[in-house]
Amino acid sequence: MLRAMLKKEFILILRDKHALAALFVMPSIFILIMSMALKDTFNSDRAFIRYTVIDKDQTSISLKIATFLKENTVLQEYEGKISSQEQLEQALNSGLHFALTIPRGYSAQFTQKKSDRILQLDVASDVKQDMLALFKGELRAVIIQLQVQKMLQELEPLLPGLTARSEAVRLHKNELEVHFNGLRPDQHPTSTQQSVPSWIVFGMFFIIIPMSTIFINERKQNTLMRMQSMNVSIPLLFTGKIVPYMIINQLQAWLMIAVGMFIVPLLGAAPLTLGNSLPGLFMVSAGLSLAAIGTSILIAVSVNSVEQATTIGGLINILFGAIGGVMVPKFFMPPGMQTLSNISPMSWGLEGFLDIFLRNSGTGAVLIESLALAGFGIILLLTAWLIFGHRTKNGL
Repeated sequence: MLRAMLKKEFILILRDKHALAALFVMPSIFILIMSMALKDTFNSDRAFIRYTVIDKDQTSISLKIATFLKENTVLQEYEGKISSQEQLEQALNSGLHFALTIPRGYSAQFTQKKSDRILQLDVASDVKQDMLALFKGELRAVIIQLQVQKMLQELEPLLPGLTARSEAVRLHKNELEVHFNGLRPDQHPTSTQQSVPSWIVFGMFFIIIPMSTIFINERKQNTLMRMQSMNVSIPLLFTGKIVPYMIINQLQAWLMIAVGMFIVPLLGAAPLTLGNSLPGLFMVSAGLSLAAIGTSILIAVSVNSVEQATTIGGLINILFGAIGGVMVPKFFMPPGMQTLSNISPMSWGLEGFLDIFLRNSGTGAVLIESLALAGFGIILLLTAWLIFGHRTKNGL
């Protein structure tokens, strides 16, 4: 009987071409788009802050400030010419982030405690606070370095050789090695490692819509009633639904992984690396699949029409994704929102996949997430069993 039920379920699924496209094509496209869109965000070698220096002082100090900023790898000098306030405003509205104006007479008061000649920084209105803080930090480092150099030059007649010795304690960019936790020294996080787990999770939960639709149609056509009249129990009936969609979820996960490993690199982004724990990957994907299937069946037995199932299922999918860090990465969220994200099962699955793909963790690291997802799915399935039994008994 179970074999016949599985065959029937696969036939119904394969007939629904639109649902198959939503389950397999949609997340693949999202992975390609998000991996390309966020590619430069995770590229530590990219200069992502555009600036210009308007030098009204024209002294050795002002020229050194401009030179030091130009040597900074995270800063990109604006190529356009700015000679008027109108051009400055136009540039700030068309891609320029910062315009540093060095006033006339600035160098003359450079090392004085109080000065009425201060630098002016014009900032584009769409610049984020963290970018502003970074530019101000880089600018302060340049100014402090120049002030120290000038003071050492003034002390040189009293302490010969002081300037030369101070060169040995200057901080060079090659003196700092960045090592990301869980990655090899030559590795760094990529947009592909961030986007593939997110859209695997979102895609697996998307089975809510086709699964609940098929279930409701079978209930309306009395298919489920005829099966129960053949002594098919509710657990066996649910098993006939669970097994095919667990297989589909695993196919989805591996298709998304293949897209990340082989298709994304063709478009210029970094390839996905699998991590060191295939058992851990199976644990997370199985738990996530059970959670998605439990949600689908609970919706299917609780509503009366396909329209209701489609609307409620779509809303739940989007809410779980928005709260769980699928649509907006958690590190962009404020602390309170990050705590709230832990209520979403998509967040548990996402953290599990990130443990495997991004942090190179093993089965021990994903055990809690996997058990939480499986437990969530089982609780929903038991609830669905009670509701379906009650509705069947009362002819609803």
